[in-house]
Amino acid sequence: MPFLTDQQLNDGESVEPITSSGAVPEERVLENELRPRSLADFVGQNHLKDSLAVFLQAAQLRAEPLDHVLLYGNPGLGKTTLANIIAAEMGHTCKVTSGPTLEKVGDLAAILTALEPGDILFIDEIHRLNRSIEEVLYPALEDFALDLMIGKGPGARTLRMQINKFTLIGATTRPSLISSPLRDRFGATFHLDFYTDEDMQQIIGRSARILGVDIDSAAIAKLSAATRRTPRVANRLLRRVRDVVQVEKTATATEPIIMKTLDMLRVDHLGLDHGDRKILNAIIETFGGGPVGLSTLAAAVAEEMETLETVHEPYLLQIGFLERTPKGRCVTPRAREHLGVPVVNPDRLL
Repeated sequence: MPFLTDQQLNDGESVEPITSSGAVPEERVLENELRPRSLADFVGQNHLKDSLAVFLQAAQLRAEPLDHVLLYGNPGLGKTTLANIIAAEMGHTCKVTSGPTLEKVGDLAAILTALEPGDILFIDEIHRLNRSIEEVLYPALEDFALDLMIGKGPGARTLRMQINKFTLIGATTRPSLISSPLRDRFGATFHLDFYTDEDMQQIIGRSARILGVDIDSAAIAKLSAATRRTPRVANRLLRRVRDVVQVEKTATATEPIIMKTLDMLRVDHLGLDHGDRKILNAIIETFGGGPVGLSTLAAAVAEEMETLETVHEPYLLQIGFLERTPKGRCVTPRAREHLGVPVVNPDRLL
């Protein structure tokens, strides 16, 4: 299993960022710089922040680790950032791994035995843990102990090893795939919603200041509309805006600069990219506007079903461009209007 440096673990890094030269790619460094470091700096998700602040304060007053936390929501909404904020607020280290990375029981045991008292263990894509790993995790979450099997055959015996008290933060985009026994062991579960336009504009303004990009209010509003209400997308687009500003040698990122950047990325003013338009056009042109089943649609656009469900569908549903019906997915009149496709049979699309 790949290991990270302490600094990367503290910054919430995944297992990819180290290059062959040992350097961290600039994009990854920038992504970490743009992450809020405290609940006060975290924009949006107000109900979650208010609840989490109470739980954090109570744990600190008791001088105990925070109870285990499950965060779920679409990609890019801030689950990893919140895990690092929780660790910072509690004054402890955040160790980061992911469900697919934990292939063997020994992988998990090595991480758990290395945790210091009060440390945070963040497992991304926790729904992808295999069952044998889950079974080892249960006593670790409840009793802070590892039940290890020693030997094989008739002489095999179980050895219980105590570990330091820690907090598990699990993150997932597919909460329904988490087994009930594992889900029940989390003391608090939070859902991250899409952000409002006002939140996105605040996030863009903050990120622009960190990146040293002078951007006017009209440009912020234009860029905000194309962010899919997702901070990760906003920061990615803003970094490309910065590229255009530097190459164009302009002092300020204006609305025309935003539109030029979006055009280069094949992103329209509502944030739809080439993949989104491909899906909508396939439903309209190949399946008469729908309904069409997910597996059939995935085959038609040459995408995985999970990609459609977790990357494209949530935003298309959120803005009213797609409908889920018992018979399958349907394109709405609003989507047809956006794409410039006439509504041939409006009654069929209601």
